[in-house]
Amino acid sequence: MSTISEFNTQKITGSFGNCLALTKPRVTALIVFTAVIGMFLATPDMVPLNILLAATIGIGMSSGAAAAFNHLVEQKIDAKMARTRGRPLPTGQVTTKQTMVFATLMASVGLAILYFFVNPLTMWLTFATFIGYAVIYTVFLKPATPLNIVIGGLSGAMPPALGWAAVTGTVPAEAWVLVLIIFAWTPPHFWALALYRREEYARSGLPMLPVTHGEAFTLLHILFYTIILTAVTLLPFAMRMSGIIYLGCVLLLDAIFMAYAIGLYRNYSDELAKSTFKYSILYLMLLFAALVIDHYFLFLL
Repeated sequence: MSTISEFNTQKITGSFGNCLALTKPRVTALIVFTAVIGMFLATPDMVPLNILLAATIGIGMSSGAAAAFNHLVEQKIDAKMARTRGRPLPTGQVTTKQTMVFATLMASVGLAILYFFVNPLTMWLTFATFIGYAVIYTVFLKPATPLNIVIGGLSGAMPPALGWAAVTGTVPAEAWVLVLIIFAWTPPHFWALALYRREEYARSGLPMLPVTHGEAFTLLHILFYTIILTAVTLLPFAMRMSGIIYLGCVLLLDAIFMAYAIGLYRNYSDELAKSTFKYSILYLMLLFAALVIDHYFLFLL
C-alpha cells in the first residue's frame, strides 16, 4: 500500500514539475514582476488588493501558457540544444497533446480572470501579447529573420502596460515609456546569450544574429542598442514620472551595462557574454524596483 502511495506521490510531483517547467517560471516571474510594477506606478495610492491579485494571476497564467505554446512549437529545435534538450517535451516527460491541453487551459483561465475580475482592456491587451509571442514571434519571426528578437520584442515588453491598464483601464504615454524600456533592453540582453550559445543556435537552424552576421556585427549591435537603452531609461525622469532617486539609480545601472557592452566590443569572451546576460536580468529588476521606490517616495513628500 505504501509503495502505491509513494508511486502516486512521485507521479503527481513529477507532473507538477513538468507543468511548471513548461511555463518557463523564471521568465514568467520577470514578466509578472514588471507587470506588478506597472500597477503600482499607475496610481499614487496602493493598488486595490482584488485587482493586484486577479491581474497578477491572470497575467501570470497567460504568460505561462504562451511559454508552454513556445515549448510546443520549438520541441524539435529544443532537442538539438544543450540549454533546452532537458525540457519536458524533448525528453518525453509530457506529450504534445498534454502540452496543448495545458497551454489552452492556462490561457483560457488566465484571460477569463482578467476579463471578469480586472477589465476587458487588460484581457484584450494580454491576448494580443499572447498572440504576438506565441504565434507571430515563435512561429513566424524567429525562424525567418535574425532581427526576430527586435521585431518580436514588443510582445515581451508589454507587461508594464498590462499592469497599468489593470489599475486604470487606460494605457497612457507613461505606460508606453515602460514598454519602450523593456523593448530597448531585449536585444542586448538576448544577443549576449546568443553569442555564447551561437554554436547551439547554428545546429538548431535558427537564424540568430551571431550565426547569420557573425560576432563582430552582433557586438556592434549590442553596443548600439545599449546606447539606445541608456537614452530611453532617462525618459521617466525627463517626463517627471520619477525623481532623483530613480535618476541616481539608473545612471549607475546604465554605466555598468555600458561598461559590459564596451568590454564585449573591445575584448569578447564567452565568460564576459555570460556575465553580461546575467547582469542584464539584474539590471531590469533593479531599474523597475527603483522606479516604484522613487514613485512612492515622491508621493510621501
